[in-house]
Amino acid sequence: MIKNLYDYRELLKSNVKKEIRGKYKGSFLGVLWSFVNPLLSVLVYAIVFPIILKQSQDNYVTFLIIGILPWTFFTTVINQGTFTIVGNAGIIKKVFFPREILPISVVTSGLVNFLISCLIIFIFLIFGGIGFSSYILLLPLIIITQYILSLGIVFITSAINVYVRDAEYIINFFIMMLFYATPILYSSELFEGTKFAWILKLNPMASIINSYRDILFYQQMPDLKTMLIVLIGSIALLFIGIHVFKKLEKGFAEEV
Repeated sequence: MIKNLYDYRELLKSNVKKEIRGKYKGSFLGVLWSFVNPLLSVLVYAIVFPIILKQSQDNYVTFLIIGILPWTFFTTVINQGTFTIVGNAGIIKKVFFPREILPISVVTSGLVNFLISCLIIFIFLIFGGIGFSSYILLLPLIIITQYILSLGIVFITSAINVYVRDAEYIINFFIMMLFYATPILYSSELFEGTKFAWILKLNPMASIINSYRDILFYQQMPDLKTMLIVLIGSIALLFIGIHVFKKLEKGFAEEV
C-alpha cells in the first residue's frame, strides 16, 4: 500500500487540495468558514450551556474552543470519509488508482483545516491572558494520535458503507451520542467518582480532548500513560482498518 501511495503521490496531493478547496467552493467566505463555523457553535454553547449546568469555568469560551475544534475535525472527517467511496463512484468505475487515496485525502484535508483553525485557539489563549507553556511541544503528539485514530475509523466506515448504505446514518447517530460522552462542553472532572466515569475512560476522544486542554488551557503535563494507550490503540485500529478496507475494496466497482 505504501508503494502504491508513493507511486500515486501526485494524485494524492491533488486530491487533498481538491478536498480542501471543494468543501467551500462557490461560497463567499470560502476557507474562512473553517473559522466561522466553530466560532458560531462556541457562541451558542457559551450562552446556553452555563445557564443549563451553572457552568462557572474561568475563560469558558477558550475552554470551549479547545474542545470544539478537535471535535469538529473528528466529526467532519468521519462523516465525509464514510461517504467518500460512494461519492466517488463515477471515478472508481472508470479509472484505476489506489482506492485508499480517497479516505486518506479526506482525513488529511481535515487535518490541514484543523491546523488552520488552531489559529483561533492561539488567539484566544493570547487575548484571554492564558498564553503558552513548554508543554505545547507535546501538541503534535496529540494531533498525530487523533489523525491516526480518525484514519483507522474512516478506512472501516468508508468500506462498510459501500455494502451497507445505512451505515452512514447509523454512524451519524453514534457520533451525535458520542458528543455528549466527550468532555467538550464540560470538564471530565464533573463525572469523576460517578457511575458514568467509565464511559469517559473508554472513549478515546475524551482522552484526546483532555490532553489538548491539559497542554493549552491548564498548561500542565497531560496523562502520558493514557495517551500512550490511546496511541497504541489507534495504530492497532489503523492496521485493522487497512485490512478491512483492502479486503472489501475488491467489490467497490460493482457495488457503487
